[in-house]
Amino acid sequence: MNQRPMTEDDLHAYVDQALEPERRAEVASYLDDHPDVAGRVAAYAAQRQQLRGALASIADEPLPAELNLSHIIENSKRRPLRAWRAIAAVVLLGIGAVGGWSMRSVLQERSNGLSSLAHEAAYSYNVYAPDRVRPVEIRASDSAELTRWVSNRLKQPVKVPDLSVSGYRLMGGRLVATPHGPAGMFMYDDDHGDRLVVLTRPMNDRNLATPMMPQSTGDVAGFVWADGGMGYTLVGQLPGETLKPIANEIRKQSRPI
Repeated sequence: MNQRPMTEDDLHAYVDQALEPERRAEVASYLDDHPDVAGRVAAYAAQRQQLRGALASIADEPLPAELNLSHIIENSKRRPLRAWRAIAAVVLLGIGAVGGWSMRSVLQERSNGLSSLAHEAAYSYNVYAPDRVRPVEIRASDSAELTRWVSNRLKQPVKVPDLSVSGYRLMGGRLVATPHGPAGMFMYDDDHGDRLVVLTRPMNDRNLATPMMPQSTGDVAGFVWADGGMGYTLVGQLPGETLKPIANEIRKQSRPI
């Protein structure tokens, strides 16, 4: 069975959650195989998040009477030239506002979007992964308590991923502070002593969903994504091709039911 070609409309509809489930699954699969496009779609999603947040306070305000299109058209019967100039001004104002907010959101994405989450994870990794005395606050033997604690503080049900199929065992976890509120950090290691960190926290847009995209900060690399308004990132000092299937396993386990 031939799959329909992927179009820009599909990508934007994916970000807006306007696709049928079958087509959405096709787009998600396509993005998994095309990380360059996935990065672009993640930027679209971050832009959408920023626009919604920035304009939320005025979205429900009534349009001023002087900018009402029917009012302008009515006036055009008496002052045609002046009215059409007003209409043109409204149109240009709208274009300028959208363009300005779009540029603003692109510039702020690094500090407020998924990129910020990725940097927070890399920072947590650099602080806690080298610690050989107390890298975690609650150990894996008390994983039920860890799950309750993190879920209560994030005000979201949080699942602690099981990475045993990938050769990693849970060491434990802790809460970490970020500029966007508390985040849950879970640490894993393998028989070679390699450590991985998973960081998760709610995003500003509680409906945000994005594909996985690679990220790196110094010698710490990994993948970051959002699902159901929760942001997730996996980081470690391993090659991307090693981390990607582990990130896929985390995404599969943490996806909302």
